[in-house]
This record gives sequence, structure tokens and C-alpha cells, in this order.
Amino acid sequence: MTRTTPHTGTGPALSFGGDYNPEQWPREVWREDVALMREAGVNLVSLGVFAWARLEPRPGEYDWEWLDEAVDLLHAWGIRIALGTPTAAPPAWFYRAHPDALPVRRDGVRLAFGSRAAICHTHPAYREAAASITTRLAERYGSHPAVVLWHVFNEYDGPSLICYCDLCAAAFRDWLRARHGTLGALNAAWGTAFWGQGYGDWEEITPPRVTASAGNPAQQLDYRRFADAQARACFTAERDILHRLSPGVPVTTNFTTAPSQGDKLDYWAWAAEVDLVTNDHYLMTDGRRTHVNLALAADLTRSVAGGGPWLLLEHAPSGVNWQPHNPAKRPGEMARNSLGHVARGSEGALFFQWRQSASGAEKFHSAMLPQGGTGTRVWREITELGSRVADLTDLRGTRTRGDVAMIWSWESWWAQSLEWRPSSDLDARERLDAFYEALYDRHLTVDFLPPTGLADLDPARHPLLVVPQLYLAPAALAADLDRYVRRGGTLLVSYFSGIVDENDTFHPGAHPGALRDVLGLTVEEFSPLLPDERVTVRTGRGETYEATLWSEVVVPAGCDTLATFADGRTAGGPALTRHGLGDGAAWYLATRLTGDALAAVVDQVLTDAGITPADLPRDVELVVREGASEDFHFAVNHTDAEAKVSLSDGSRRAVAPGAVEVWRTPR
Repeated sequence: MTRTTPHTGTGPALSFGGDYNPEQWPREVWREDVALMREAGVNLVSLGVFAWARLEPRPGEYDWEWLDEAVDLLHAWGIRIALGTPTAAPPAWFYRAHPDALPVRRDGVRLAFGSRAAICHTHPAYREAAASITTRLAERYGSHPAVVLWHVFNEYDGPSLICYCDLCAAAFRDWLRARHGTLGALNAAWGTAFWGQGYGDWEEITPPRVTASAGNPAQQLDYRRFADAQARACFTAERDILHRLSPGVPVTTNFTTAPSQGDKLDYWAWAAEVDLVTNDHYLMTDGRRTHVNLALAADLTRSVAGGGPWLLLEHAPSGVNWQPHNPAKRPGEMARNSLGHVARGSEGALFFQWRQSASGAEKFHSAMLPQGGTGTRVWREITELGSRVADLTDLRGTRTRGDVAMIWSWESWWAQSLEWRPSSDLDARERLDAFYEALYDRHLTVDFLPPTGLADLDPARHPLLVVPQLYLAPAALAADLDRYVRRGGTLLVSYFSGIVDENDTFHPGAHPGALRDVLGLTVEEFSPLLPDERVTVRTGRGETYEATLWSEVVVPAGCDTLATFADGRTAGGPALTRHGLGDGAAWYLATRLTGDALAAVVDQVLTDAGITPADLPRDVELVVREGASEDFHFAVNHTDAEAKVSLSDGSRRAVAPGAVEVWRTPR
């Protein structure tokens, strides 16, 4: 299935609400809940996501009464429903009957019942049971007027997605036959001539379980693809049931696109299978500027959605419970987080969860209605935010305007993260974060792109394209980037990009393989730095930068050298180059710069691309959603001082400390 006409949302207004679990509470609480939901401005809740054991307490026996009552109660109060298929939480009776449906780790240990999403997606009994409960739900509620969205499973990108059991081994062999065709082709793709790993029979192939030394990287990469495909097949099976029995109601599953949270699914592929892209995002409180990661995740989700509408299905009103340290959000931070997602394309803001649980593993997770009730700061901020979201209804269907583009690939990240790379400290996510932060600090909104299908990439629309790290690059990318640069685009590539093809095999010729010609250089050797080692990079203008982690031997082949390594094992060689090509230019940075040093390079490249960033204070965002007749300017002030911003109509507006303002200007 290809998503050709994405849904623009789930109702006539921007969505506001959260995950609701009435099965955790006595019925007398439900009426209090819906009354408070109305007070808070809630118009959409996710329902029944983990309720399989309650809905089907014994095999083939169903208890619909409670859900009937909850659905009708919500509908009577004008609250729409994203009805969940509870297939992320099979009941205990299912595992008792099918203990081999629990996933097996790479080391052979089978996980136990007692958490969530602990399932082998290959297991036929699971697939049958999932189809059965989904069918029953769709038959009963598929035409209910309150059900405006189907929410399948919950966060497929979970900790136990990849299973290494014997059932998966057999399915993996079938998947490999479909992908490679013959054993000869597979042996060639996997490079099995190395270490004598050649296969003479399909039955000899197993999942890449724990080995004595480093395993075959191409086999491991294919297994990541296989696990992703197995989960996606489970989703599409449920989706097709829902499409058949509940026609016209969009079907989704909640992504976790932020690379800090989701690393097992290729969301470029998943986006084509859902009717509406939805995402969950939680702040990673690791000492960094959390609002920058939030902006990245929102931009990435919008890009996965093809630039069109998407929906923030979960985030936290305040602190979470699953990190080593879980601080509460500061006053006003919830609104900045929520409206920051809306600024970057979300058609609303939903939370996990509505009422704080009194027991269970997530009882310390914040909720819209906290343990302290309606006298709390969180509740007051929730009601204020609900009113603000309602006031923004007119921006439904508008599109966030991106300024520059960046390539990101989950498959490349998987491949780069395998064993025995030139440095164990290579981290594609770290480079993504670093380059994104540099662009964020220049108040530029980023559109992300996959490394495929870029033949029509337009320099007039995206005058700058950044490749923060793309170890695995398809061969076709070379021609696409060459065309982009020759037509006037500016390309900025960071080290360890363009090295291998889709089978983790070196591209022919010298590094950087697929990007060698467009960059006008070759890389003869990698020379990664030791953990405490630093080298100096000196520009032709006399500036010096401290670099870490990486250096390499770069040989110009048409490019100009703008900075060199001043010391270390690659002293005297190029560290920063520029290759004029046609009407554009391709830049290459051969080491890791951070902070002000990386910002200085980015500034040079932006000047070369003809981009003048907005004149704004650090940590003040200005993001534009474009409509047919008017634009919506979102100003998000993450600082403790008043900020002034300039709008497209020439006006200059003030944003109070910690505040979010939205202004309209005619097109």
C-alpha cells in the first residue's frame, strides 16, 4: 500500500487529549473523567491500547460491556476516540498456551511474561490471535461515530522487537529467498568467502545469534531489515482488517522517530503504510538542550509524513518514569513542548496519559490529571493549553515551511553501528544532533530526506543539503547529488559517508565511494583519534579549531582546501574542502568539530548557499506554517528574557520570557 492521500487529522479541530485507560478505574470515576476532560478542552483520547486481557479474559470469551459504556460515555460528551487494537499486550492465557511466542534474545535467552510488547512477530498463533481480536473490535465499533482513528499496537519500535527464535530463523530464510533469489547471490551479497562462511543450503542459515567473534555484518544488517519487515507485516494485516470492516476511518500506529528513542524501524518505509503519521516523543533529560531534540524529532516526523499533516500522539505533561533521572518540567515548558510540535506540523497535541496510574510500572509517569488532582500546577497548565490549542483550529491543513534539507537513513545507522568499525566511538546520531543543533541555532527549519529518490531535489526549494553521516549510501545517490550541485545546490558532507552499498560492501574505487566524484577528492586512509586525543584544524584565514575522534588522509581531486590538519598523524592534509561543480558547490568536513567550531563551518557554508539566517536570540524559535491565504508564525521563547522577532509583513513583535506566541500574516 502507498499512502497517496494522507488524512488531514481526526476531526474538525486540532486534537487535544491523551491515552485513556478506564479499565484501571472503577466506573464511578469515569463520569468525573469525562467532565474534567471537557473542562480541559480534551476532544480526542486513545482507548483500549492495553486492554486485551479485559476484553478477552479467556480464549474466545469477550467482555464488551465496559468498553461499550466507555465509548458511549465519551461520545455523549463530544470526545472522539482513537480506538486501540490491544495487540501489544497479549493476555497471560495466550502465553500459557503459546510460551514459544515470547521473544528470544540474541544470546538465546527467552524473555518472560510481565512487561509489554514482548512478542515474536513471526509466531503464527500470535498473528492469528491479533487478527481475531482486531476483527472483533472492528465488527463492534467500526461504524461507531465516536471512532475517528484506529491505533494499532503500541510503539512497534520496542525493546524486544528483534527475536532470534527458530520460527524467526525459518521465516528469515524465506525472506532471504525473496530478497536475494539464489544462494549464489546471497553468498555474494554477504561476502561469505571471507572466513569461509559460504552457504550450500538454505537450511544452514540462522539468525545472527551470539558468535565467538564479530559476526557477518551483511547478515546482521539483513536481519535488522527482516525484523522490521515482520513487524510491518503484523501492522498491515491488522490495518487491512480495519480498512475492510471500518471503511473511511484512518489507521495508524505510533512511531518513535527521534533517533534518541527509536532505532529499530525504518520509518521511511513505515510511513507509506499508515493513513496518518503519528509520533510519540519524550524529552531525554541527559543534560543537553532538550528542546533542540524535540524540534529535531518534530521536523523528522513531518518529513517522514512527506511534509503533510501528522499528529503528536504521545508526550509527557511533566516528568517521565523510565530514565535514570526524571525531573519535572518547569512552569510553561509543557506549553512550549506541545506548541513546538504544532509549529512543526502536528495537527494537535496528545499525552500519555489522561489520569495518573495508581499502580503498575508507570505510576510515577506524569499525567494530564495528576495524582494531586485539579489543584496542581500541571492541571492548570493543561487547561490553559487546551484553550490555546482550540484557538489554533484555523491552521489545520497548513504546512510547515522548511529552509534547508538533511539526509537521514535508519538503515545506514544500523549498518554503521555494527562491530569492528574504524572507531567504536563513531556515532551517526551524534553527528545528526550536532549538525541539526548548528542549524537550529541559526533559526533554520530542517526538512529531512531519505538517501533515495532525490533525482528531483530542487536547489531553489532547498539551497543547502547536509549529510551529517551516511556510511551506507546507495549507488544512485552519486548521480542525484551531482545533479543537485550542478543545478546550484550547496552540499555539506561530514566524514565516514558514502563508504558502503546496501550490502555493507565497499563501493568500487577509493573512499568515499558514492560521494567521491561530487566531493572532488579521495580518502586514502582513515586515522581515527584515541579517546583523549585532540588535533588542531587551521583555516586559510588563520583561525584554529580543536577537533576530536576522527581524522583521515584526504587527497584533493578537483576540490579546494580551505582548512588543514595542523598536527597529528594527518598533519598538513585537508580537513575542510570545497568543490565547485556547475552552478553549486560540495563541501567536505573530514573531522569532528563541535560547538562554536562546527558553527563557524556551517556559517561559511550558509554564506556560500546564499542563506541569511534570521536575527534572533539563541533558543528563540521562529517557525512558519503556510496556508492558502495566511501564514501562522510560531515564536517559542525558551529563554528567561523577552525576545523580539520580525515577521514577514515587516512587523516586529515581543515574546515574553518562556512564552509561545502565534501571529497570522496574509500571504
